[in-house]
Amino acid sequence: TAWGVGNAGTILITTNGGDNWNVQTSNTSYNLKSINFINENIGWAVGDSGTIIKTTDGGANWAVQTSNAANNLLSVYFIDENIGWASGYYGTILSTTDGGENWTQLVSGVISHLFSICFVNENIGWAVGNSGIILKTEDGGVVWLLQTSDVDKNLTSIKMLDENSGYVVGGKGTILKTTDSGNTWILQDANTDYDLNFVNFIDSSYGWIAGKNGTILHTNERVTIVETAENKTPETFYLSQNYPNPFNPSTVIRYSIKKESFVNLTIYDILGNQVENLINETKPAGEYQYTWQANNFASGVYICRLQTGNIVETKKMILQK
Repeated sequence: TAWGVGNAGTILITTNGGDNWNVQTSNTSYNLKSINFINENIGWAVGDSGTIIKTTDGGANWAVQTSNAANNLLSVYFIDENIGWASGYYGTILSTTDGGENWTQLVSGVISHLFSICFVNENIGWAVGNSGIILKTEDGGVVWLLQTSDVDKNLTSIKMLDENSGYVVGGKGTILKTTDSGNTWILQDANTDYDLNFVNFIDSSYGWIAGKNGTILHTNERVTIVETAENKTPETFYLSQNYPNPFNPSTVIRYSIKKESFVNLTIYDILGNQVENLINETKPAGEYQYTWQANNFASGVYICRLQTGNIVETKKMILQK
């Protein structure tokens, strides 16, 4: 079961992995920006003009809570049914210890928009925002301290796995990783320049990132897959030459299909042996890009083969380590 939120109080729910989505009645007309559930029944959503709503029955009914905040709220995060936080415009951070019956305004020390907030327990948490802002608290939000991100891009989402390890994403393909509680944030190779808006990891090595223009990144720490769908319908079928070429260790493969088709994108070595199948599924019409990570392959010539129906195109690629 999962939920999504949007403009004009929109809340959607799926109970079958996203195959079908149903509308829920939110009892607000404000734009909603973030939603957080702690179990299948209890959740909160936040949005414009300090809007906070709560459900205790899986979203069948939503009740408006009083935030005493006028600024737009962009993120909400609870660690249990009582303790939670929300962040938003102009450095706004709110906290509650009674499930949202009462919300307290905290002092963040910044005037930047705080796009995302995340806690690992009742004391330790982070918030991220405009121009590379990363804030950390160790006392539940009473005091917030700036951490050094070494980037100037807007940071839009944070996911901390524990007190030490986590990820932040943001504008122009920014991905940051920490393993020392945020004392050091290391810039990662995203293989995309699109703005990234959301990050989620289920453990230290397995996660997903989503961004603009249909960008979806997935990593299992050994290989990173990047696929992007452009929002336009091409007039032809084509497979572009990969770039860069020669490459080491990753290269971007672009292709387009003019109608919904079953797509097979496969890499072969120069002897014709299949070394990796990248895509084998039905895709809607569109222009796509896919980043192939060849860390585990030897230097040499490889063939990229794209097939939809009876149409086949190939390109020669050179891995040069």
